[in-house]
This record gives sequence, structure tokens and C-alpha cells, in this order.
Amino acid sequence: MVRGRISRLSVRDVRFPTSLGGHGADAMVSADAMVSADAMVSADAMVSADAMVSADAMVSADAMVSADAMVSADAMHTDPDYSAAYVVIETDAEDGIKGCGITFTLGKGTEVVVCAVNALAHHVLNKDLKDIVGDFRGFYRQLTSDGQLRWIGPEKGVVHLATAAVLNAVWDLWAKQEGKPVWKLLVDMDPRMLVSCIDFRYITDVLTEEDALEILQKGQIGKKEREKQMLAQGYPAYTTSCAWLGYSDDTLKQLCAQALKDGWTRFKVKVGADLQDDMRRCQIIRDMIGPEKTLMMDANQRWDVPEAVEWMSKLAKFKPLWIEEPTSPDDILGHATISKALVPLGIGIATGEQFLFAPMLVELASVNWCST
Repeated sequence: MVRGRISRLSVRDVRFPTSLGGHGADAMVSADAMVSADAMVSADAMVSADAMVSADAMVSADAMVSADAMVSADAMHTDPDYSAAYVVIETDAEDGIKGCGITFTLGKGTEVVVCAVNALAHHVLNKDLKDIVGDFRGFYRQLTSDGQLRWIGPEKGVVHLATAAVLNAVWDLWAKQEGKPVWKLLVDMDPRMLVSCIDFRYITDVLTEEDALEILQKGQIGKKEREKQMLAQGYPAYTTSCAWLGYSDDTLKQLCAQALKDGWTRFKVKVGADLQDDMRRCQIIRDMIGPEKTLMMDANQRWDVPEAVEWMSKLAKFKPLWIEEPTSPDDILGHATISKALVPLGIGIATGEQFLFAPMLVELASVNWCST
């Protein structure tokens, strides 16, 4: 049973290297910007100058690794400083349980997401968690439909990222109070309750609430057995850790060998910056993993449509299962063209983290281009 009134929301701008080997920038900045129910008066008070760290201080030249030294990069994002806006939500309940949520960023701009989280805080503070859980769809709609903030992007961009961090923290708080991880909270949830958490606005022409409920109710059959199987065998996953752009050939081989030793059977390679380099790297990895292991590719939106078709036609010899984000994530028809061209080569199309908002699902369904 959930309990407590949300009395405090804090958000931190966290910058960190992705490894001790410098995979990402070596800057680490944590700028606290606390918002409590008692301290809230106005938007100015929520994001006051005293609470913020300037962009110059966060990403100073002295603290950054040069682009030439960067690894863990992809074809589009060549100098990532993997970072996060880290939200913590507290209640007045005596148990002291806190909900934590993050939204992933690439460094500069995280401070802007922090500002957006603070701007959304008034939708969360002073609310009983029981009321939020009882109308989670309404709570979600409140965050994404703020009459002023939605002008700068409820479904994409900074407000979208900020909303994700807040929602993740609420889900985490809910699950912790129930004594479960979030996945278990969802698995155990009654289908009607789960459906009630979803905002179906903009997608009812392809999926109605009734349709979703029917799918979930049918899924109750064999659910316990599937859960036991997942707990015993794990959930199928792939690794990208051995195939980022920027690694030397020796590093590729070393990391690939380690991944095979660790039991990985599915590997994703970053491609798109240089065709000859991609050919060489894919050959190394395919030779390392053998013909029976699964290889996937990710261009991170680098190409236009004809370029994607031409490039993947050259990489088809390595038998990739699919290419992820071959072009602009907003170009649904472009993806359809690429998909049609790659079908004879046995290559599917995958979306990625930039496939963000509900109306895109409707467009996707209308052209049926996506493989995964």
C-alpha cells in the first residue's frame, strides 16, 4: 500500500566518465538544485540563480577530453560526456523511502533539463502518492500537458527528458513502497490497473484502451511460467560495449573476446562514419563471433535515405539482423523506403531512443516499416 505526501523533489546534474579508461569525458559535476514543498513560492524561487551552476562552470574546457581522444562514440555523437539529470522524490512517510529517476544526456544541456525538472516540480509536490497512483494517467497528462511548458515540447526535447526523470522517480517510489522492483510491480499489476496508467491520447486509431486490456488479459495465460523462465534464463539482450567507434582493432578484439567469454551471443556495432572503417571493423567482429552469433548495426541517424540503402548494401555481407536508426527518426516514410530496399538482403530496420512520442506509433503502423 502506497503512503505519504510528496514533500521534496531534488534534481542533480551528474557528469561522469563511462569508464576509468576515459570512455566519455572525464568531467564530473554534480549541481544540486533542491525544491521542497515548504520552499516553493514561484517559478523564480524554484530555479533561482543561487541554486544553479553556470554552463561555463559545468563544461569548462579544462575539464573536458578532446574529441580526438573520445571513445564510446557513435557516428553522430562524436564527443559524448555520458551524464544524467538525477531526480530524487521524498515523502513525509516515516519509512524514509525515496524514489529515484534519471534521464540520460550527453553532457552539455543537462543543466537545461535540470531547469525543466524544477519547472515541473509543482505538479508533484504536496501530492499524496495514493492519489497519483489512483489516477496515474491523469498525473502523466498533467506533466505532459502543462499549458505553458508544453509549448517547448511535451513529447520531445528538454521537457520530455525532464518528464521522464520525474516519472521514473515516481515509479521507483511506488515500487519500493510495495517492496518490489518496478518490473515486478508491473508484472503483478491487474490488467485494468495497468491499462489505467497509460495515456491513449493520439493512438486510439491503432490501439484503444479496450484493445490493450484484451491483449493483457490474454497474456495472463502462462504468465507465471514465463516469469519463472525469465528468472531462470534471463531476458535476451545484446552488448554494444565491444564495438563503439574510436576503439583500436586490438581493443575491439580484446573486448569482443571478453564478451564471448562472459556468454554474450548478440553484438551491436556502431557504424556510419566511414564505410571502409566500418567494413574493417565489422569483419573483425564477425570473424571473432563466428557465423552463428547475431550481429546488429546502429548508425545513430547519420545517413539520408539513399545513402543508408547504399551503405547497408555494402555491409550486408556481414549478415546483420538489422540496422538501427539509419536516418532521421522523424522520417517515417524514409524508413519505409529503406526497409523495402533492404528486405531482399535480409536486413531489418530498428528504431532507437529517438523514437519518442505516440503519434509516431500511428505513422509506423500505417506504413508497417519497423522490424523491431
